[in-house]
Amino acid sequence: MASSSSSGRGLPLRGALRPPPSPLLPILLCLGFLSFACEACKTVTLHVPSKLEAEQFVGRVNLEECLKTANLIHSVDPDFRVLKDGSVYTTNAVVLSSEEKTFTIELTDTQKLDQKKIVVLLAHQIQTLKKRHTKEKALKRAKRRWAPIPCSITENSLGPFPMFLQQVQSDTQQNYTIFYSISGPGVDREPINLFHVERDTGNLYCNRPVDREQYECFELTAYATTSDGYSPELPLPLLIKVEDENDNTPIFTQLIYTFNVTEHSRPGTSLGQVCATDADEPDTLHTRLKYQILEQYPSSPRLFSINTKTGVITTVSSQLDRERLDKYTMVLKVQDMDGQHFGRWSTATCVVSICDVNDNPPIFTRSSYTASVEENTVNVEILRMAVEDKDLINTANWRANYTIVKGNENGNFRIVTDPKTNEGVLGVVKSLNYEENRQLTLQVGACNEAPFFRDGISRTISMTTAVVTVNVLNQDEGPECVPAVQFTRVRENVPVGTRINGYAAKDPESRTSTGIRYRGLSDPKQWFTVDENTGSITTTRSLDREAQGIVNSLYNITVLSTDQSGRSCTGTLAVILEDENDNPPFISTTYVTICKTSLGSAEIGATDPDEPNNGPPFEFTLGSGSDTQNMWSLTRINDTAVRLRHRNDPPFGQYNVPIVVRDRLGQASIQTIRVNLCNCVTAAECTDRGSSTGSGVVARLGKWAILAMVLGAALLGCILFTLICGATGSKKDVKTFPDDLAQQNLIISNTEAPGDDRVCSTNGFTTQTTNTCGHVCGGTLGPAVKNGGQECFEMVKGGHQTLDSCRGGHQTLDSCRGGHQTLDSCRGGHQTLDSCRGGQVEMDNCRYTYSEWQSYTQPRLGEESIRGHTLIKN
Repeated sequence: MASSSSSGRGLPLRGALRPPPSPLLPILLCLGFLSFACEACKTVTLHVPSKLEAEQFVGRVNLEECLKTANLIHSVDPDFRVLKDGSVYTTNAVVLSSEEKTFTIELTDTQKLDQKKIVVLLAHQIQTLKKRHTKEKALKRAKRRWAPIPCSITENSLGPFPMFLQQVQSDTQQNYTIFYSISGPGVDREPINLFHVERDTGNLYCNRPVDREQYECFELTAYATTSDGYSPELPLPLLIKVEDENDNTPIFTQLIYTFNVTEHSRPGTSLGQVCATDADEPDTLHTRLKYQILEQYPSSPRLFSINTKTGVITTVSSQLDRERLDKYTMVLKVQDMDGQHFGRWSTATCVVSICDVNDNPPIFTRSSYTASVEENTVNVEILRMAVEDKDLINTANWRANYTIVKGNENGNFRIVTDPKTNEGVLGVVKSLNYEENRQLTLQVGACNEAPFFRDGISRTISMTTAVVTVNVLNQDEGPECVPAVQFTRVRENVPVGTRINGYAAKDPESRTSTGIRYRGLSDPKQWFTVDENTGSITTTRSLDREAQGIVNSLYNITVLSTDQSGRSCTGTLAVILEDENDNPPFISTTYVTICKTSLGSAEIGATDPDEPNNGPPFEFTLGSGSDTQNMWSLTRINDTAVRLRHRNDPPFGQYNVPIVVRDRLGQASIQTIRVNLCNCVTAAECTDRGSSTGSGVVARLGKWAILAMVLGAALLGCILFTLICGATGSKKDVKTFPDDLAQQNLIISNTEAPGDDRVCSTNGFTTQTTNTCGHVCGGTLGPAVKNGGQECFEMVKGGHQTLDSCRGGHQTLDSCRGGHQTLDSCRGGHQTLDSCRGGQVEMDNCRYTYSEWQSYTQPRLGEESIRGHTLIKN
């Protein structure tokens, strides 16, 4: 029997019933329960074959007889495991080497601290097994009875109870005495003792009624065992299904449903869906529901329908009109059994609210209105216009927007909506003139904020109109100062007492100036008086267009105009001052600096306060005086400026240059420009601006008076020897300078540092030897020339010598061109005798006695001294 059970039948069931092994837990518990001893129960014998496969069912042990409250079951032998129902299975393949094998099952109650053990004896009886196999072979049937048998019970059955369900039977009862048992929900689990099985016959019974909505089915397990606990069959799963009966009524999910739909909705518009539930078995007639509309209030016209299967409610007509009825009530019914008359059913209420749309335009309560307003009145309410609208109050479908369609081209009126009354309030925002228009006709329109809705379509705004006649009332008005600014012209410098046109105001009623009085309110320079009766003005002072405060030749006078009733207005009289050529041009700059060595000129500009036709182009000329004409020149730049240049190389210093400026009409002015002729590169380098040109020259030339006298002798000596050498170049007898003057010589060099061919003398001057051209001439300069100077003494070329101003304190004696020799300014404090064009200085090798030198130089030195004093005085 054990071998037949090892063929594999029911292995998935055994695997499903197998709990996870926990071999260590019972051992640990036994170690913790040292305070009590494990009591032994009776020995159980199981007959098994000599070889057991892994996961093979061995037999069943009644654990409840040993310790009913055991919650821990443990097999001491790891080759076996025990389930809660007492079923024993192998964990590994086992071979019985002897006829018997034992192992122990330990049962523990952890709450009561009680522990017992069962000894299981595995008996190997070859003969008994052979007999059993022989009998099984002889009694073999074509169809076994140990298999799942379909079984069902009807819920809420009336009995009688216990009610027979079926018989569980095993074919092995032909060989053994078989006892049957069951376990599972309804037996040893809730609901307990609902089913039982007869131990000997296997008849299965139900003990009481069952509710399918509580228990849909029961999964039981049937066992077939022998008296000694051997199980020739695997545990048999039994499924008992509870058959449904229609014992539950379908119920709506809500007692009251509320839906909204807009008026004039098209047929077929969905309002919403209702839903019901049924606790009976799904997908049967017991839960197949059908929906209906039992009643509609009001019943006519029929406006709604419901889908019998889905419960969706839709409209069947477009006659929904909120203004006629804004709410409908329906009684809904749901029934199972697909709506058959014997089915169960329940009801619910559905309320449908009709939402408003703008299907009614606002209508004026009157077709025409009349209003009146005084002229010259603004920001006043003159009329209220009411409309009627059947749509829902205080919504966009009801609120009106008013507009003036015609008659308000000048913007005199404005209409707004009163939010509380929905009226149109007409007011004047720009004053009306009775003399211009005594009556106006307006066309006022009204429409809703929301677009107009018709035939299920939102259309353009529907507007209704009304006519408003506005009468303008006359009012005693004051004078009108129109235009506010009036102009008049007068030439400047007119005689005092000249009368010209003034400001003129008008009476709006008579359109004339009769009866209006005038008074000047503002006359900044008090140039005019205002005539009280005519408004004309008379000059009280000489008018000057170029006076301060006159902008764009305009002079403004404020005039007050008053009528006989005391009403007044204010206007401005703008006097246009016509220009006369009463101002000569003038030079705004009175001091300029000219850098003689760089730019050599200065720009002189003039302006004329008169108008352009009395101004440029200007004519610039130098003032009288021979020195001015000889030393300076003017070059035209444009119509208003010239460039001042020096000429004939004047010395450094400050000069007064008179310049005459004339406009195009000959109006002229003469101005003296103070010119600083400076040795500079930029004008910022010259800061000497003495108060007097003469004093500045004397102050600057005072230190050069002695220098001019000392240099005179040296300069004339050089000139003398140049002339003598040039005149006697053909003589054979050559005279030279005295030997005592040979220590200070002019050197030929254009560099600041001494050359290789220079010999430095003991007195600080360098000695330059000229090229051997057959004629040598030496020159001597005194110590006063060592540092150079800033003033220049020029001699007429053609046999004369010139001492120019030195730049940086240097003096240079250049070679003469065409028989002339020039002592130029030296750079760096050196004195250099440059060679002639050929690079050599050719002079007669002549010598003179001291008496000859003295007789020649004395008269010329006197002339130079006189010239130096004359220059200093100037």
